[in-house]
Amino acid sequence: MRGILPGRPQAKLQAVTHGVWEDNQIIAYISGNALIILDRPNHVLQTIYIDEESELDAIALDENTGKIATCSPSTVYIYQPYGQDEGAIKWSRQGSMSLPDPEDAITTLSWGTSGELLVGSASLTLFNTHHAPEQIWTKPLANPVKFAQFSPDAEMIASTGQHDRLLKIWRRTGFGSADQRFDYSYLPHPGVVTGIHWRQPYHKDQSIDNILYTICADNKVRIWASGERHGADGLSLWGELDLVDAIQPRSLDQQSFKRYVFFIDGKHFTHAAERAVEQATEDEKGKVALHHIIEVANRNPEICVVFDDRGNMSAWGFENIGANVKKLTDIFNIAHTDGLHLHFAKHARGLHDNVQFYAFCAGEHSSPFTLLSHHFDGRIEWLESRIDYFFDPSSQANRIERKAVWTGHTSSIKKVIRTPSGRALVSRTVANECNVWVQRHIESGMTLHHHSTVPISEHIHRTSLLQDGDFVVFLHHDSISLWDSRGPEAVEVARCTYTVQGKPLCLIVIPETESGGRVVHMATISSDFKGVSWELRLPLQGRDPVTGRKLSTVVPHTNGANGYTNGHPEISMEEFSNFDLGTGDDLAFVLPVDPAGSSPVISGFLDTFARDIAISYTHAGVIKSWTARVNTEKREIEWLLTATVDTFVGRPSLASGTSIRKAALVDQDKTTLTIWNTRSGQLEYEEKFEGNGIIQDLDWSSTPDNQSILAVGFPHRVVIYAQLRYDYLNAGPSWVPIRDVRIRDITPHPIGDSVWLGSGNLVICAGNQLFIQDEHVEVTEGLFPSLRMISRKKAALDIFTAVSRLNGPLPIYHPQILSQCVLSGKLLLVQRILIRLYQKLKFFSEGDDLDSFLGFSPEDFSEDETHMTASRKEMHSSYADFSDDGEPDTVTEDVALGLNELLTQKQIPLLSSREQFHLADIVECVGMVEKHRRSIDDNAGRFLLFFRQHALREGQHSEMLPISWREIVWAFHSGSQDILVDLVSRHFNGKMQWQQAKESGVFVWMTDINAIRAQFEVIARNEYTRTEDKNPVDCSLYYLALKKKAVLIGLWRMATWSREQNATQKLLMNNFSEARWKTAALKNAYALMGKRRFEYAAAFFLLADHLHDAVSVLHNQLGDTQLAIAVARVYEGDDGPILSTFLKEKILPQAARDGNRWLATWAYWMLNRRDHAVRSLVTPLTTLLSPPETPNFKSKSYLTDDPALVVIYKQLREKSLQTLKGASMIGMREEWDFVLHTAELYERMGCDLLALDLVKTWEFLTPPPTRFLTSNKAPLSPAIPHANFQPFDPTQASTNFDFDPRKLLRRRSSLVVADLPTREHVTNILATQKGGVKEVDEETDSEDEVGGKNDGAKEKEGNGEKKKPPPTQFKEPDANSLLDAFGF
Repeated sequence: MRGILPGRPQAKLQAVTHGVWEDNQIIAYISGNALIILDRPNHVLQTIYIDEESELDAIALDENTGKIATCSPSTVYIYQPYGQDEGAIKWSRQGSMSLPDPEDAITTLSWGTSGELLVGSASLTLFNTHHAPEQIWTKPLANPVKFAQFSPDAEMIASTGQHDRLLKIWRRTGFGSADQRFDYSYLPHPGVVTGIHWRQPYHKDQSIDNILYTICADNKVRIWASGERHGADGLSLWGELDLVDAIQPRSLDQQSFKRYVFFIDGKHFTHAAERAVEQATEDEKGKVALHHIIEVANRNPEICVVFDDRGNMSAWGFENIGANVKKLTDIFNIAHTDGLHLHFAKHARGLHDNVQFYAFCAGEHSSPFTLLSHHFDGRIEWLESRIDYFFDPSSQANRIERKAVWTGHTSSIKKVIRTPSGRALVSRTVANECNVWVQRHIESGMTLHHHSTVPISEHIHRTSLLQDGDFVVFLHHDSISLWDSRGPEAVEVARCTYTVQGKPLCLIVIPETESGGRVVHMATISSDFKGVSWELRLPLQGRDPVTGRKLSTVVPHTNGANGYTNGHPEISMEEFSNFDLGTGDDLAFVLPVDPAGSSPVISGFLDTFARDIAISYTHAGVIKSWTARVNTEKREIEWLLTATVDTFVGRPSLASGTSIRKAALVDQDKTTLTIWNTRSGQLEYEEKFEGNGIIQDLDWSSTPDNQSILAVGFPHRVVIYAQLRYDYLNAGPSWVPIRDVRIRDITPHPIGDSVWLGSGNLVICAGNQLFIQDEHVEVTEGLFPSLRMISRKKAALDIFTAVSRLNGPLPIYHPQILSQCVLSGKLLLVQRILIRLYQKLKFFSEGDDLDSFLGFSPEDFSEDETHMTASRKEMHSSYADFSDDGEPDTVTEDVALGLNELLTQKQIPLLSSREQFHLADIVECVGMVEKHRRSIDDNAGRFLLFFRQHALREGQHSEMLPISWREIVWAFHSGSQDILVDLVSRHFNGKMQWQQAKESGVFVWMTDINAIRAQFEVIARNEYTRTEDKNPVDCSLYYLALKKKAVLIGLWRMATWSREQNATQKLLMNNFSEARWKTAALKNAYALMGKRRFEYAAAFFLLADHLHDAVSVLHNQLGDTQLAIAVARVYEGDDGPILSTFLKEKILPQAARDGNRWLATWAYWMLNRRDHAVRSLVTPLTTLLSPPETPNFKSKSYLTDDPALVVIYKQLREKSLQTLKGASMIGMREEWDFVLHTAELYERMGCDLLALDLVKTWEFLTPPPTRFLTSNKAPLSPAIPHANFQPFDPTQASTNFDFDPRKLLRRRSSLVVADLPTREHVTNILATQKGGVKEVDEETDSEDEVGGKNDGAKEKEGNGEKKKPPPTQFKEPDANSLLDAFGF
């Protein structure tokens, strides 16, 4: 933990206690109704909250037993220690006791011997707390007690009343007797007694004379010593010290008449002197200051330190106190210094203008000389020094060092708000106590410094903090107030009343176009979606709001002598405008976004690229994000809705957004967290928390490079999540918990609120206390393996560095980049990268730097693969044969073996161990693909690479999962399926059973129906021979799907061991085209379903020729969709009605519900709806179905996206006329969004180079003829075409359009398959002959289509007007036009 503000100490004379118990230094103090126990500056041992409304008044520690007593005005509470043997001391309540008179108010506590506790009120009462507390003596007093303290040996009590000048000394007349008795005498003073202190012995058992020091209002310290032992007077005056004369400042302007005193007991001074000698360097040992301290320590004096509020200090020694003969030298000066900086409060008044000091130095070697200063304005400071530095008369820079400031609140904090920069906070308690805190950097790191207290008593509805804590705005129910918090106590400077329809929900700062300006605009939005805004004028800021640096002070030009700037008051607030955001139906809440490190400044453009400033959410779970800008000319706030996300989270209880398009939502039960990307409307993370308490707080932060961090607050802990790169190949999580902060061992109080500071520290508020978390996270393999990539040497990194490394661009040799390059068709580039890595790793040793680009440039990623192939051919030319560098130019299996050997021996920078394994997998797969590259096409290469990776991962995990639909689609569109089937079969050693076939998706991606049936028969044989018994039941489904009942009968004939043999064989011998045997087969099928033998039941449905029922059972009951498809394809072929119905009614709706575009494009292609197969890659799937399907929660996941969709889209759209027309039905804006969204996905994956390549090389289709264009939307930017082609109906068929889709291609490098009905080709040819469609060269074609120059001419042609004939010059027909004429 970086720091802690344990609570604001009470402004009471006995609010702090300290001591040593069993070698443990203990400091305890009271704050509100809490008791805080610490042992060092930033370490709280325990916080105890006392369930009582009134605040605590006094506290005392018993050094003999370790017990702590504290009291409210009516009750004393006693806590005893436990757990010291385990090394974790805690205190538990032993008991409590009240005074007989309920009107009596307790003011002081003091421990005597063997568990005696003296309680001071309007009387003195002595309790025995050894077992159950019992009263053993009481004495009423004339005045309520101000001080009452036992002497160290508990023989005497010194007490005085509130304004007494007589100090009463009570002497015990009998120890140990049940009837306690005390005599008393008076020590008269000329003024009010303001402080008392008993001299402490060197150790507990030492017997010494009692010496009492008193401080009086006449500015004198008096020393009282025992005279005659058991004399009547008890104590007599031994000496006195004039505090005013004790300090003689060097100049009169430093003179002050305020005096503060503390005493250093002899034992503490001796320890401090020993510590100074131990820590002194050789140079310091020869200096006068240290020698002087040693001389003083040898005299064994008691020390009295006097100082004023100007930093002047003098120290005095008292020697031989109580001796019969007093010498002049018995009170002697030790030192006189100035420049002591003790942080006294400026302008403190009344009770706040008081400070108490406690000096101690424990006996342990590591303990420094410590000074606790209890400032009554609400803080305790822990100061440390070396005693020779402290008393050195020469000027010392490091005379005393402040280690901690203990402050906070006196009641439970319920809300804390930060400024956009995160450099200031305002905290508010249940009692409307309000404090402003600012971030301060000290040697040990970052801490919070109390900046101002806002004395406000009325109810506060919402709060906002401006100008790094210099101004606070409070929204009340019917007014808004502005407070100037630049001083220690804030003052109200402006107030406006307002009225708004509905209940005000939030207070939002509207971003300005210039930073550091004087004008600020604020707005509130009500539950009816209505709003009011205000304009605030503030003084110029002293610091730059972005950098935090101090600005050069500019004296404002004042208008006349009134101090107003340009005619405006220096500080003012006025209502600016009212606005209406529409209907507030179903609105649950509106709240400002967490600024996530961004400055409150915008570009001035109101568009979708502007930063969000607010989010709203409805009871139905719809999140909307908003941005706004100020229009000063029209005097209004202009709002823009930037995103709408339907989350399907009903009645959310909590939401939080960030200015960089992230939102977190908590469900109605407050146990499930969902994290959303509002820009894409996708779910990035979901987690259900069981048994951790409810989620009660969400706080966003971000790194300087805009990587998001989320803190999720529970009653007693906070879990911090960091975003990760997207990982589509492994379906990895996109968020990870990097830290779990638990505070239950420090405080029992539940967390009230938490907030991020700009420095990456999380401030957690619980009860009176603020805990400042360290910004460092520990890097351990157990926490998350990817964090290991950050650094192998450091054990901890600051949170911003850690999260930035978990995101951002990946090194070029990272498996994720290489995999995506393969999918993008950059296999040769992958080989070049791996060969370069191979060369580098040969001479690499751990600790060396490895260039993350390996010498490649971004241009290499945009280079066409054909150019690379050409350069490879050049390498193989005869001249290249003479080169003797011996480096390979492809990743052969030998190269792969060598590279993998290096990967197992060396730790590669910026890769975790898991990623290094993945890299080795890819190397092996690329080697295998290269071996078969000449005989397979690109899509087969893609399938093979990822099938091989899938198989390698299967070897590492026990469960077998089928390959993803993405890989199935690559194989489906491959022209090398026969080789793929052979390679897959060989992978399974030629004994492929159904489980392996399902794993590789063979029966889904094969397209040749004869090959499918042949392979299905192989599966049937392998299933039959799977077991030693060779059970025909295992293969029944397969042979009946192949309609080979005779083979099955033969197998049953051999199954003599089976009890079912006779009955089954007899049944199968019948003719199942007859109705009675069909019924018999169906009865058997239903009976088997009752026994949950679903696969065998499906076989009997096939026997009855009920394919529909068989497919239904396999899909619904057995849950094996692939088997259902395979059986349907084998039984009735790809054009069968049952398969078609199954795809339409089951597969496509399922794909739409789950958002699975890969499954949808496969299904549409199987249905011969190739236009829809292309559109399903881009258009929302639910709109392609009729009636539209409602998407489920799963479809919202970011994993339904995949950057490889853009690769298959580009490939399919140019494949045939149907796919071209399908592509033409995708709106241009839709395609633009699709490509940009894919680029964003690449960027989030860490593949920035591929994102750059995509936007650099993407070719849009040329726009269709103008009559098909609609322009119903404004463009997002001037670069996007205004026109947006849309069909009349989203589900319209592609055959209904009457223009030639081939004209959409900018380049006609590939063969376009004609797969539209012949009728349309005839129409096109006739149109061509009549001059309706004119074939031109691709260059002029493109220019005309894009530029639109010939639109008018084309319209004239279409209207049949006579056209001037072309010149009679022979023109060689273009090859493409010939193909077009034949419909190819």
